[in-house]
Amino acid sequence: MVSDAPKHYSVLLNELISIISPQHGGTFIDCTFGQGGYSKEILKFKNTKVIALDRDKSSNKKANILLEKFKDRFLFKNLRFSQLENLKLKNENVKGIVFDLGYSYTQIKDPLKGLSFNHTGDLNMRLGMNEFSAKEAVNNLDVVDLEKIFKFFGDESDAKKIAINIGHERKKEDINTKKLVEIIEKTKRKKNYKIHSATKVFQALRIFVNKEISELIFGLIAAAKVLKKNGVLAIVTFHSLEDKIVKYFFKSLSEEKSISRYVPKLEQPETLFLMKEKKPIIPSSREISENLSSRSAKLRYVIKKKNFYKFETDIKKKFQNLLDIENLGNKL
Repeated sequence: MVSDAPKHYSVLLNELISIISPQHGGTFIDCTFGQGGYSKEILKFKNTKVIALDRDKSSNKKANILLEKFKDRFLFKNLRFSQLENLKLKNENVKGIVFDLGYSYTQIKDPLKGLSFNHTGDLNMRLGMNEFSAKEAVNNLDVVDLEKIFKFFGDESDAKKIAINIGHERKKEDINTKKLVEIIEKTKRKKNYKIHSATKVFQALRIFVNKEISELIFGLIAAAKVLKKNGVLAIVTFHSLEDKIVKYFFKSLSEEKSISRYVPKLEQPETLFLMKEKKPIIPSSREISENLSSRSAKLRYVIKKKNFYKFETDIKKKFQNLLDIENLGNKL
C-alpha cells in the first residue's frame, strides 16, 4: 500500500552534513529535531552521538523510533533551544550544533496547531511551552500592538489597516482563523499578490506566539558557549528577519572591527568564530523543484576558534526593538 502522506524533506541536508563532517565523530546537537531528518543522517556515522531538542511534544513519536535504534548514541529532550545550557554538556565533545528554523509539513498541516491560513477553527499557533495562543493575542491586544507585530515580524505594509479592521470585527465576535483571513483579504483586496494575502500576518503571529526572536537570540548565545573548539554552528533560516539576526551574530563575533559605525568595538580577547563563507548557501534548483518550500532557505555557518566560554555580544541591544514587541505578550 502506498502512503498518500507527503514526503518530509530536510532542507539543505547534503550541504549541512558536508559542513559539520560527522564522519570524524563527536557529539552533535540537533536543536530543532522536528521529523528527525538531520539526526538520522548524522547517526549513520558510527562514531557520532546526537542530542536532539524540540519544544513540540508531537516530535516524541519520531524521537522514540531513533531511540530504539540508537539507544546508546541518541538522546531526546522536550526543551526549547534557548534552554540548551540546561543540558550541562561540559564533558561532551560537541563538534556541531544545527538549527533548522522552518516548520515541518506535519506541523503546518496539523489543524490543532492552527499554523496555516488554509484551516478553519481557533487560532492556536502554539508549538509547545507557550504562554498564550494567537487567538488570545488577536482578540485581546491593543490595535496599536497588533500593528507593531504585523509590521515588524511580518513586514506587512498594510499592518495598520488590518489591525484597525480586526479591532472593529472583534467587537462583534471572537476572531478565528477563517475570520482573520477574511479581514485580511478584504483589507488587501485591491492589490495583486504572488503569495497569499494572509501569509505575512500569519508569519508574524507565529513568531510572536512562539517568541521566536528571543528563542533565536538566546539559542545562538547558548550554542556558542556549548560548542567546542573547531566545532561548527550551522543555522538554516527561512525568512529575512531570522537571517538578519543570524548574520549579525556571526559577523559581529568573527570580525575584529565593529560592523556598524553606531556600535562601539567590543572588548574581546580575540574573535570567537571563523566565518569561511560570508554569503549564505542556498538550495540548488533541483532541490527547489523537489521541495518548493525550500526556495527561501539560507544556510549560514561558523567555526568556533577557541574553547573560551565567556564572550561579549551586543545582539540583544541590536535587536532590542524586536524583543520589546515580543514582550507585548506579557499583557495577556
